[in-house]
Amino acid sequence: MVGIRTPGVERLQDASSLAPDEELDRSLRPRRLADFVGQRQVSEQLSVFIEAARGRGEPLDHVLLAGPPGLGKTSLAQIVAAELGVPFTQTAGPALERKGDVAAFLTALEPGSVFFVDEIHRLPRALEETFYPAMEDRRLPITVGQGAGARVVTLDLPPFTMIGATTRTGLLTTPLRDRFGVTHRLELYPPEELARIVLRSARILGVDIDEGGARAITSRSRGTPRVANRLLKRVRDFAEVRRAGAVDEPVAVAALDMLEVDSAGLDRLDRDILRAIVEKFEGGPVGLSTLAVAVSEEADTLEDVYEPYLLQRGFVKRTPRGRVATAAAWEHLGMEPPRAAARLF
Repeated sequence: MVGIRTPGVERLQDASSLAPDEELDRSLRPRRLADFVGQRQVSEQLSVFIEAARGRGEPLDHVLLAGPPGLGKTSLAQIVAAELGVPFTQTAGPALERKGDVAAFLTALEPGSVFFVDEIHRLPRALEETFYPAMEDRRLPITVGQGAGARVVTLDLPPFTMIGATTRTGLLTTPLRDRFGVTHRLELYPPEELARIVLRSARILGVDIDEGGARAITSRSRGTPRVANRLLKRVRDFAEVRRAGAVDEPVAVAALDMLEVDSAGLDRLDRDILRAIVEKFEGGPVGLSTLAVAVSEEADTLEDVYEPYLLQRGFVKRTPRGRVATAAAWEHLGMEPPRAAARLF
């Protein structure tokens, strides 16, 4: 496959042109649907849609992939291109700033290409209308000139499949969302599927790991393959330096303890967030902006990166007045909630 990198765009490229870490991360990604672990319904449906499109000689309908970060949205987009045997072009919503940026991508697409837009919810609103005729009619109106002499020229686009990925479906406008013919939401992985991913990645990385070591990593990976692979690489480092190199359960637990990732998958900042609510604000409620200042982190980062998992695990709940630590949070921190806080549960 080919490969170039320019600001805001990525095409499949030769592994020799990648940085070692990037090449390693890519090597862990599945290349075909048959190798993609988990998300069974999504995989089965995509398999049917891809086979039908391939049989008709048509591009696959536009696809929207939603879900928390690290669950495989980018990998699925690349797999769709590989299964269809078509070129893959990638960009991200924040990288598209002007209508000319969109036009440059769309007019450069080869027939049948997969055009992947990551973080599509961050696409500037002014640019969304540019995608509407492109997605529906494969036509791109372009304004030429300025003022009274300006005129609109409509360019015909090659058939293509647009795949959008988002962690915030609610931020997409209805007109844009409705133009995706296939919509899937990816869910967190159960432990058994995540363990399969860890064992597969260990084989690729050449890590000697047993079932116990894989389970230990899985239990602290937040149900997310990206986190599991990151922890696996750090456990490998620990095993090579501090132990004989093999990863069993005791070695994995020791490595994860050193990384300050606890049995619930919480890292230091997760626990700092809980402690701030519990110790500084007596269990809450506390506003997001106030909490962000208390832990020296951006409010958007707390809301998008840390809070979803704390909510899913039942450590925090949202109320009209702010965030509140639940009884599970007090228990996880080894603390007893005061009576006033207990009434909020």
